[in-house]
Amino acid sequence: MIRAENLFFSYTGSRPFVLDGINLDIKDGEYVSVVGENGCGKSTLMRLILKFLKPTRGTIVLQAKRIGYVPQKNDFSSTGFPITVYEMLNSYRRLLKIRDKDIIQENLGLVGLTGFSGALMGTLSGGQSQKALIARALMGSPDLLILDEPSTGVDVDSQREIYGLIKKLNVENGITIVSVEHNLDAAISNSTLIYHLSAGHGHFCTPQKYAAEYLRGKGEDDGNA
Repeated sequence: MIRAENLFFSYTGSRPFVLDGINLDIKDGEYVSVVGENGCGKSTLMRLILKFLKPTRGTIVLQAKRIGYVPQKNDFSSTGFPITVYEMLNSYRRLLKIRDKDIIQENLGLVGLTGFSGALMGTLSGGQSQKALIARALMGSPDLLILDEPSTGVDVDSQREIYGLIKKLNVENGITIVSVEHNLDAAISNSTLIYHLSAGHGHFCTPQKYAAEYLRGKGEDDGNA
């Protein structure tokens, strides 16, 4: 689904590199959580995959036919732009040249927002807003869904619903998931693989192995407190 070979990236075009020789192979049907400290290059890697940025060196090959993207931030809430949930989804439907308007209500039902089509985006809670953005990302029936920290600004109950939805999309709908995560517990519970980035380098490990390392690290931190 996604393959990166000897991938280097720098915003200046020279050293130091944000990503330094990354090799990445994500197969169809995987649920991969990308984790690491702030500033390690997680979001940069996603922007490269989405082709918002170009590699300084190396290659990225995508075999996905359609990609859905869920950003970290809901700009409609921050700007107060008066657009309803239906209007947002309908504008995206028209952009994708999808004729069937019923897909809007279908996607709202899929994410648990039936009855919210007339609500203004800026009035939604964090969880509702995130669900609306997922509904938008699903509009083109993607085979790859990329999310940037999907639980940011979301209460605990809504986080549970959102991760349940993402897992369902992966398992039942066969959508490959790549999610930038700061929520390590959710990453461990839901992913098929963890991709850990540190100092520009990355490696894959199983959620079980990462959980052992993560819990050991928490224990060491608690012991040093």
